[in-house]
Amino acid sequence: MFNAILYVNRTGIPWKYLPHDIPTHATVHAYYAAWRDEGIFTRLNHDLTALARVKEGRKPAPTGTVIDTQSVKTSTNVPTTSQGTDAAKKIVGRKWGILTDTIGLILAVTVTAASLSENALGIRLLDQAKKTYPTITKSWVDTGFKKAVVEHGAKLGIDVEVVHRNPEIRGFHVLKRRWVVERSIGWLMMHRRLARDYETLTTSSEAMIHVASIDNLAKRITDETTPTWRGTY
Repeated sequence: MFNAILYVNRTGIPWKYLPHDIPTHATVHAYYAAWRDEGIFTRLNHDLTALARVKEGRKPAPTGTVIDTQSVKTSTNVPTTSQGTDAAKKIVGRKWGILTDTIGLILAVTVTAASLSENALGIRLLDQAKKTYPTITKSWVDTGFKKAVVEHGAKLGIDVEVVHRNPEIRGFHVLKRRWVVERSIGWLMMHRRLARDYETLTTSSEAMIHVASIDNLAKRITDETTPTWRGTY
């Protein structure tokens, strides 16, 4: 069942196009929905993150985090009530907010209408992360996050630092800590189900992000990569 869910997540196919050598798409989706609602994907992501951190020689619970958002377009089946317009990026759809540790492992996820501000997502992510990881004391964010996030972080015992671009450098340059979460977004976008938001429920969107994270964590922990047919003939 989980392999079938990973197949949808990685390839981006509709549920009904699952291969015939696995259970029917209705059965697989029923398990997916049950595990989503029970929080199985969230808990599995949490446990694997601890294992991955230990493998990297770090403590299971993080202290430093990085926050960023990503706006994605939605498909035609997504309810208009859960969509919005990101005026800055001119995207109609939804907005992800992700919070990672300092090596890019996802600790918290929230999905909303794209019209919601970075501040609103940042506050949600800090609340979610602090509840799961009381050890967090530091977070780096970009300039889209304003005073409200900094003040809310202070109430939670988290020092929120806004990382500014260097005005003396033109064009692209690596920004302190922020590159970590931007790389994590790149990892997520390798899973084609996330290239566009196809999910009716925002909780399903969050679950798909967790599934992609679980896929990456499993590879990191086992040092295994996905086998392909290339070079076998």
